[in-house]
Amino acid sequence: MSEAYVSRVFTERGGFTRGIEGPGCDGDGNLYAVNFEREHTIGRVTPDGECSLFLELPESSTGNGIRFDSAGRMYIADYTGHNVLRVDMSTRQIEVFAHEPSMNQPNDIAIGADDVIYASDPNWSASTGQMWRVETDGSVHLLEADMGTTNGIEVSPGEDLLYVNESNQKNVWVYDLQAGAVTNKRLLIQFPDFSMDGMRCDVEGNLYVTRHGKGTVAKLSPAGDVLLEVELTGKLPSNIAFGGPDGCTAYVMLQDEGNVETFRVDAPGREWQLAQR
Repeated sequence: MSEAYVSRVFTERGGFTRGIEGPGCDGDGNLYAVNFEREHTIGRVTPDGECSLFLELPESSTGNGIRFDSAGRMYIADYTGHNVLRVDMSTRQIEVFAHEPSMNQPNDIAIGADDVIYASDPNWSASTGQMWRVETDGSVHLLEADMGTTNGIEVSPGEDLLYVNESNQKNVWVYDLQAGAVTNKRLLIQFPDFSMDGMRCDVEGNLYVTRHGKGTVAKLSPAGDVLLEVELTGKLPSNIAFGGPDGCTAYVMLQDEGNVETFRVDAPGREWQLAQR
């Protein structure tokens, strides 16, 4: 077993484009990430690190964040199509689950145990953003407008908190979450430098944040304290997911390397635990 919090290169450099994002793990431990070999694709990576093409998206669609629901279906934030796509994993059939023309671009998505989806929606050129809720029927509801550059988004293991970060402003915000509504917005942390991208919680409520440009993953306590930072080989981590046989393997997408790095952690990821039910 690898030493905890020591990152190693997991897949071949350049196997994915600089648009590598996602990621998400299915119940069998396979990892999925966008833009394998070329744009408009989804790649699958086995627990042994073997990469293959899983899906071709329509030319009008470009994937970003990936999550799975309680039925094992894949959801993909399609930022060029202003959609959230849904994929039947057995037939690989793609459907538009939700469409909202007033979105800048659905970027990252989070999903609760009730299968409600939360989407960040940045406007990169204006350094602004929004946040949305997507119900299980595909209806889309604006949660907040006039934000900074919203990017990473995550639900807490207790399902009572929602985290969202603003990359350009270096803020991580936390909200109380109840019945899909967010209240009591407060600042969890503001980093002094670099940027941020994706975020994921472990089952203990710690929040892992990819530090884009710094080449690290920061582990934050529920109180917002930086507990440690994992040094990566690449400098531009886009997102992170947890998988492996025990949920304690972290997979990090590296844009500058076009590959995946991995390290072990000491508590399983929240979504991995949900998938075991």
